[in-house]
Amino acid sequence: MNKAEKIIPYKNSEAGKKKQVAEMFDNIAHKYDFLNHFLSLNIDKIWRRKSIRLLEKSQPEIVLDVATGTGDFAAEIFRRIKPEKIIGIDISEGMLKVGEDKIRKKGLSQFIEFQKGDSENLAFPDNYFDAVTAAFGVRNFESLEKGLKEMYRVLKPSGQLIILEFSQPEKFPVKQTFSLYSKYILPLFGKLFSKDKSAYTYLPESVNAFPYGKELCSVIKKIGFSSVDYRIFSFGISSVYYASK
Repeated sequence: MNKAEKIIPYKNSEAGKKKQVAEMFDNIAHKYDFLNHFLSLNIDKIWRRKSIRLLEKSQPEIVLDVATGTGDFAAEIFRRIKPEKIIGIDISEGMLKVGEDKIRKKGLSQFIEFQKGDSENLAFPDNYFDAVTAAFGVRNFESLEKGLKEMYRVLKPSGQLIILEFSQPEKFPVKQTFSLYSKYILPLFGKLFSKDKSAYTYLPESVNAFPYGKELCSVIKKIGFSSVDYRIFSFGISSVYYASK
C-alpha cells in the first residue's frame, strides 16, 4: 500500500476511502471546473493537450477515460483525435451529471458516453479498448495497483496507457512556492468557493503522499506494462506517464 491510499478527505468519517472520495466529489461537483481552471491559472488545459499528443500517433478508436470527473479530458481527446467512441467512468454521480450536461451542450453525446463505475472493478471485457486514460484520478484510488491491473486487463495488446497526475517539484524556488500554495492558498479558495474545506485540504495531502516520477513508473511496470516513461510539466507540478500493454 502506498501512503496516498491512507489519505482520506474526511478524517472523522468511518467510511472507506472510495466512499469518501465519491462523497467529496459529489459535494464540489458544481464548482469543480471553475476551481480547477481558476486555481491552476488554466495551465491544466495545457497539461491535458500535451498529454493527448502522446495518443495522436496510435489514433485509438475506442477509449476508456477512467475517473473522468466532468469529462474535460474525454472532450479534449475527442477534439484532437476524433475516436469512434469514448467511455468515461467515475464513482461520483455529481461529477458525471455536470459532465453529461457539458458534453450535451457541446453536441458530443453520441461520441462520449458516461457511466458510473468503479475504476478498480471495471465492467468491461478483457482486451476491449485501444487506449485507457486518466487525468488527476489515479491518486484517489483506494488501491492503485488494483486500478492499474484493471486498466491493463481491458486494454488491447499494444494498447496505450496515458496517466496525467500531479507530482512534486524538486527544484528551488518552484518546490517552495508550490508547497506554500498547496498548504495555504488552495484550501482557502477551496473553502471559499466550494464550501468544502476538506476537499482542498485532501488534494495537497494526497499529492504529497502519492508516488511520482520513476517511483510511479516502477509501479506501472510491475503491473506488466511495457515502454513505460514519463514527462514532467511546469517544472514538476504535474507529470504524464505513458506505457503500452
